[in-house]
Amino acid sequence: MRIGEAARAGGVSARSLRHYEHEGLIVPGRLDNGFRDYCRSTIDRVLVIRSLLESGLPVRLIRAALPDPADAPGTAAAPPDAEFLREVRDHRDRLAARIALLGEQHAALDAYLRAAPRTDPRPALALDASVRVLPSAHEDR
Repeated sequence: MRIGEAARAGGVSARSLRHYEHEGLIVPGRLDNGFRDYCRSTIDRVLVIRSLLESGLPVRLIRAALPDPADAPGTAAAPPDAEFLREVRDHRDRLAARIALLGEQHAALDAYLRAAPRTDPRPALALDASVRVLPSAHEDR
């Protein structure tokens, strides 16, 4: 399939597909006219990449975690080394901290909504020390 159809099937933009290719995450085929040609296994890989990116995993770790895109489908990635596993654990720990913070913010909003008078359509939101800002999910640390 061509890039527009592949982008729709993968839930990403054509620009993202080009970026994944530039980063070495995917290797689409090429038609005789030079246009990219995406197969189903590449789209499946895009879905995995998108999910990992949405979790905040940096591209360099995704590249190391996935098998080489030029290998045959179903080929396993090389066994991870200790440094890679440490970085993935660190990322997992940052996610856990963010999840805990989101849980606190969720509870604070629930408490706010329970305490809000039902007649006022927009009660004032009390900003205090319990409101904290989440770090960006896309920071590469």
